[in-house]
Amino acid sequence: MKRKMIAAVAMAAAIGAGATTAIAHGGASGVVKERMDSMEALGDAMKELTAMMRGQQDYGAERVRSLAATIESHGGEALTRLFPKDSLDHPSEALPAIWSDWDRFSALSDQLSTYAQALAAAADNQRPAGGAQGGMMGQGMMHGQGMSGGGMMGGGMMGGGQGPTAEMLAQMPPDGVFFHLADTCSACHQSFRKKQN
Repeated sequence: MKRKMIAAVAMAAAIGAGATTAIAHGGASGVVKERMDSMEALGDAMKELTAMMRGQQDYGAERVRSLAATIESHGGEALTRLFPKDSLDHPSEALPAIWSDWDRFSALSDQLSTYAQALAAAADNQRPAGGAQGGMMGQGMMHGQGMSGGGMMGGGMMGGGQGPTAEMLAQMPPDGVFFHLADTCSACHQSFRKKQN
């Protein structure tokens, strides 16, 4: 379980780092450019949140709320509208699986916004003494919504469940909520984005 958590947080860091790389692709225009710009904003927010949750940057509840609002504004319908059917023009990194599994892609997009709202609500919650791992393992597991009980890679979207509710997440330490958010990003990237070389 600990490895899955570390992998999800590492994936969030990679998403943050990779988003800027994706934007470096020249020639993007129209909806492909719009979504690359959106992914860059999401990646930048995830990168900064990852640094905070890892203790590499000072934690600030107000800044967490601001970054969560950025993520929320780029999820849900704001994200899915950027993927009209078969919009795979170079340099798009989208996979055709988006359209063949649209319900799952749409659900992950909605979950991104929901979990970002929950992170904003949890920003002032007490962080556990053990740092990010403590929050991820702590209340998330206590509520039965950790990796095997409802997280994306366990019993959540990938396993057929619905994952924790926003209300449950809002009661957790912020780093625990961030784990679920990072896990959602990871699940989407693994299924719907071309692998990076």
